[in-house]
Amino acid sequence: MENQESELIEKIRQQFDNAPYPRIPLEQSPKKDYELLYIHNLVTAYYLRNQQVIETEGKVILDAGCGTGYKSLVLAEANPGSRIVGIDLSEESVKLAQKRLQYHGFENAEFHALCIEELPKLELKFDYINSDEVIYLLPDIKIGLSKLKSVIKPHGIIRTNFHSSLQRAVYFRAQEVFKMMGLMEENPRELEIEIAREILTALKDDVMLKIQSWDRNAAQTEEWMLMNYLFQGDKGYTIPEMFSALRATDLEFVSMVNWRRWDLLALFKEQDNLPAFLAMSLPETSVEERLHLFELLHPVNRLIDFWCAHPNQAQSFVPVDEWTLSDWEDVRVHLHPQLKSFQATEDLIHCINSQKPFEISRYVPLPALVPIIIESHVAACLLPLWESPCPAKSLMERWLKLKPLHPVTMQPASEKTAWDEIKEVLSRLEAFLYLLLERSARPS
Repeated sequence: MENQESELIEKIRQQFDNAPYPRIPLEQSPKKDYELLYIHNLVTAYYLRNQQVIETEGKVILDAGCGTGYKSLVLAEANPGSRIVGIDLSEESVKLAQKRLQYHGFENAEFHALCIEELPKLELKFDYINSDEVIYLLPDIKIGLSKLKSVIKPHGIIRTNFHSSLQRAVYFRAQEVFKMMGLMEENPRELEIEIAREILTALKDDVMLKIQSWDRNAAQTEEWMLMNYLFQGDKGYTIPEMFSALRATDLEFVSMVNWRRWDLLALFKEQDNLPAFLAMSLPETSVEERLHLFELLHPVNRLIDFWCAHPNQAQSFVPVDEWTLSDWEDVRVHLHPQLKSFQATEDLIHCINSQKPFEISRYVPLPALVPIIIESHVAACLLPLWESPCPAKSLMERWLKLKPLHPVTMQPASEKTAWDEIKEVLSRLEAFLYLLLERSARPS
């Protein structure tokens, strides 16, 4: 068994040495990929867990399974002032990763040809670990999670993922087909790729495997063929298997990375008018059960992509929808760092000057039923956040200056009305983490 596992790891290493992944041009920058930067910003995960905003300056971030370094570059761009450490079992990939970060001017980055099991050799502890599309390739995901846990700091956060066995089922069937044909006995190369492509092309268009998996345009690239039909070591998991692995390794679930893409209620036509049985049972349903229901009903997510951490290390906090007015008076409001782009700032000011709505979801397009729009007067109220964090109370006072009169009665607007309106705006934008609401620490 141990020899088989070693042979598999060697096949995976050879596949990535011969076909380094991802094949993204060295000069390509992620600076305008706002959603990707948002996900990889340590601020996002840390706020979700602790309802606190963290500075990225001086943080040490591991990219475990860095490949050719594009995600390492994303991590460096998203977390200014951090130190990036990348590891990968493919020496060729590591060389490209080092070259990529240097090309884009990031000197505080280092890369090592190591597998995850060898992480302790670095003798480092990390504030954040990104291990994207790696753990599910290991013979035992629990060993991989344990190794990541061994090098994360007590308050650090791990981002990792598994292929979904439900969403990827058709590709696993295809891989079985090509294993039977002997195309995956050795590391697949150009010949095996071309044979697989010819076989799939030759199938009738109504064959289920072809209906469910074939993309004629994507199939012209070797990378797509390798990473779907001929992927060495590819395996899938379910939500219960993810939680089982977390329990076995004593890690605590924090959140799905794309948490809004796992919203169970969003699958129903009328969220406020659910069938009686569901309406009564869902409030008692655990997070694990809700996520598993989602993947059974609607397995659209290729990755079970999640954040986890050491247990019992999160800061306790009161959810925003339970805050009292006195809580709000202590709140400091932050704009998510990924919204502070030059383009977003320019567009915001233009919308204010032209009195046009500002589509904030354009810059971090998180899943929503409709675009997230804020009116020009709301944008004007929030404008100071593009410079620095502000107390919620100062935003309320700015709101009163912008809307001093009630539009119907023409009477002076009250502080209560201003608070009600500003609380609604801040709460709505906090739900998408466009705004981060940090309460002041209170004496116990």
